[in-house]
Formats: sequence, C-alpha cells, structure tokens
Amino acid sequence: MRLLLLSNSTAPGQGYLEHATDVLVETLAGVRRLVFVPFALADHDAYTAKAAEALAPLGVEVVGLHTGDPVRLLRSAQAVFVGGGNTFRLLRALYTRELLALIRGRVANGTVYIGSSAGTNIACPTIRTTNDMPIVQPPAFDASGLVPFQINPHYLDPVPGDTHMGETREERIGQFLEENDVPVLALREGTWLRRRGSSLTLGGSEAGARLFRRGSHPSEVATGTDLSWLLTITARFH
Repeated sequence: MRLLLLSNSTAPGQGYLEHATDVLVETLAGVRRLVFVPFALADHDAYTAKAAEALAPLGVEVVGLHTGDPVRLLRSAQAVFVGGGNTFRLLRALYTRELLALIRGRVANGTVYIGSSAGTNIACPTIRTTNDMPIVQPPAFDASGLVPFQINPHYLDPVPGDTHMGETREERIGQFLEENDVPVLALREGTWLRRRGSSLTLGGSEAGARLFRRGSHPSEVATGTDLSWLLTITARFH
C-alpha cells in the first residue's frame, strides 16, 4: 500500500502542490495516468484543471473522476488523488456513488493514493476529526480506513494570550478522545505522511506534528519520525 497524505495542498507564497513537489515526484514515480477526485469542491471541472496544471510538469496525465464511469476509471487508475475542500461534501459524494469500498480495494492492491486535507481525512477510519462545517449530511461518518488512526490536517497550536473564546483545536481533539480511544495525529501546515507497505513516516515542514492519545498529554513528533507502530493499533470508537 502506497499513500501520501498531505495536511494542505497550498503553502503561503507558493502555488498549488508546489511545496510538495519533491515528495510527489517520488510517490508518482512510474505513474503516467492519475484519476483526480474533485468532489470536495463544487466546480469539478475547474478543480480538476487546477490539479492537471500542477502535475503536468511531472509528466502525469490527470483525469477527473466525474468525467466518465467512475468505476471503470478507478479500476484502470495507476494513482488516485483525492483533493481537499469540504470533507462532508466529499464523503457524501463517495457514498452516493458507492466508491469507498472500491477505492479501498484498489489501494490495497497497489493503486497509489494521494490525499490532501479532506482527502487525507477520508483515508482515516472516520471523518470525526475533520475541521470542516457539515454543510451536507453524508449517510455515515465512516471513511475508507486506509490507516487505522485519525488525522487532523491544518493543525493550529493554541496561541498564548489569544482572546478568542472558542475552543482551540487541542480542546476539540481532547473532546474527541473523551468519547473515542484512537490516536489522533495532528498535522501542521506543510507536513505529510507517507505509507509504503508497513512503513509510515512523517515528512515535510520542520514544524512537525502533535500526537494525541487518550489519557496522555499531547507529544511532539519531529519530521522524519518513523510512525509505523500507528499502523498496528486497534481503534475503539463510540
């Protein structure tokens, strides 16, 4: 199984996917045709064109999943890229088209999976650790389970002295862990996870990540850390 799970697709001062060019080159080595899943945004054509433009210098042809028979496209895909946007809209679209199990099966059999933000959330067992507003109602929160733990993309650290009275991201993840016993890896901007078989590594920005576990204080995870043990955990959801 080969996964690249990005916290974000655009970094400040850079173009779409530009900050992840090197890791995309490595991940897509040998891939000439990629199916892009644009369902997290409303304009599927424009979103697919944006992804195609970004990946063209890598010699990768991009085909939007909405442009043909999605089952046939996924079965023939060398790689699948699920773009970011609203996670609830994305998940509902995948349920409506009955594509979750197909994506899971194709990736288990060697199709490369790339996710960004919402696309990264979809790789988890459930989307319950997304940051997004539920603008639509999917049939369930269960996702593809390509990894057995939860991820929180775009993680923001608490700001000392901040006068905002809403919950911090740390508090929200803490509330999730009061109800569920599963690690949550909070990916700061510019970071990503790479899975190759039974190996899982944190890459990208030196900002690193934070790991939240039930009954423990959050711990810092440095870029380059081997996180393969997370692939062996057993999640307990309530």
